[in-house]
Amino acid sequence: MEQNEDPALRGRPVAVCAVDADTSFVIAASYEAKAFGVKTGTLIRDAKFMCPGLVLAKARPTVYVAYHKRVQEVAEKVLPIDKVCSIDEMRFRLIGEEQQPGRARELALEMKKRLREDIGPAMTASIGIAPNAFLAKIGTELQKPDGLVTLTQHDLPERLSSLKLTDFTGINRRMQARLNAAGIFSAQDLCQTPRSELRQAFGSVIGERWWYLLRGFDMPEEETDRKSLSHSHVLPPVLRNEKGCRDVLMRLLQKASARLRENNLWTEHLTVYVNGFDRSWEAHAALPPTQDTVTMNEALLRLWPSHDFVRPRGVGVVLSRLKERTGVTPSLFEETQDRADLMSAVDTVNKKFGKNSVFIAGMEKAKNSADEKIAFNKTWLFQEGKGDNEWIDTFRGLRNLEED
Repeated sequence: MEQNEDPALRGRPVAVCAVDADTSFVIAASYEAKAFGVKTGTLIRDAKFMCPGLVLAKARPTVYVAYHKRVQEVAEKVLPIDKVCSIDEMRFRLIGEEQQPGRARELALEMKKRLREDIGPAMTASIGIAPNAFLAKIGTELQKPDGLVTLTQHDLPERLSSLKLTDFTGINRRMQARLNAAGIFSAQDLCQTPRSELRQAFGSVIGERWWYLLRGFDMPEEETDRKSLSHSHVLPPVLRNEKGCRDVLMRLLQKASARLRENNLWTEHLTVYVNGFDRSWEAHAALPPTQDTVTMNEALLRLWPSHDFVRPRGVGVVLSRLKERTGVTPSLFEETQDRADLMSAVDTVNKKFGKNSVFIAGMEKAKNSADEKIAFNKTWLFQEGKGDNEWIDTFRGLRNLEED
């Protein structure tokens, strides 16, 4: 998206980062940068060494969300969207004659053409066509950039044998170690393992589900309840100190509690943490059912004296044991409802007059930190106040929507 916005970046190695500091990390890298070994999670200092001509671009989530919405509009001119999976991934279900390999490929090529013409020449897409969504996603990984891969029932599961275990969505290093312990070391082993043994290797019914998915069965998706809400922030150098960490944590709690109220959720558990270059710190607190910022800040301040981090680089908060209002029994001894009503009034003021029109005094220096970002599976930006996270620019080189 950065290369599409700025033609001068096209063909050059680009790395998107949260903070322009050598001690920060790469969030995303262009294919030109990946050719030098730069990837998500690479330390900026290392990325500069690996790729001397690297261009750093500070992340602009509002721009990415605007592009995401525009991609949806363009894609739906070709096929209706079945599911939006993340900021850069969506799924389309083929029906009738669309399922014929030749016709499916024509539709995929038409979508690629539309993206280039209606959004920009730097907008490429890797497309996978397969009997189910699981295999279609794997297909997008088999040929990049701008790939188009078709996996048919006849190809399975042999076509997958060249992959590494970690190429499969859902297999991280920890799961890879578990599978290795069960005698599964390659994609070929994974595909040839009997259904009952695969279930045992995964340690749950998920293994049995994988057996069917790998063979092209279109399995219904499993619905999951939301169990937690979190916010994290990479600290700029000026805030990499004790006070900076505490202030930004309070800021994150303001954002997290506002999101709870927006979604009518209550939490009963708080986790706060500081990631350090030399030593990290984490602490937990049980809460009365709450959705207000003050209660959470009080819990943070009770936990704070126990901190022992060294050289902080990032902070985060996690609210868990979430419940909807109907499942909450208010405490007889805490001011949870009164405080929730107070903070809801603050939300109303901010939405009318702008973000941080009203805020907790202790956040004065950190109130403008921790901008909203795009996390895993997230396709939108929470608005804390009027005008927050709006992108007023237009797409460069695009026709107005009215002309489409």
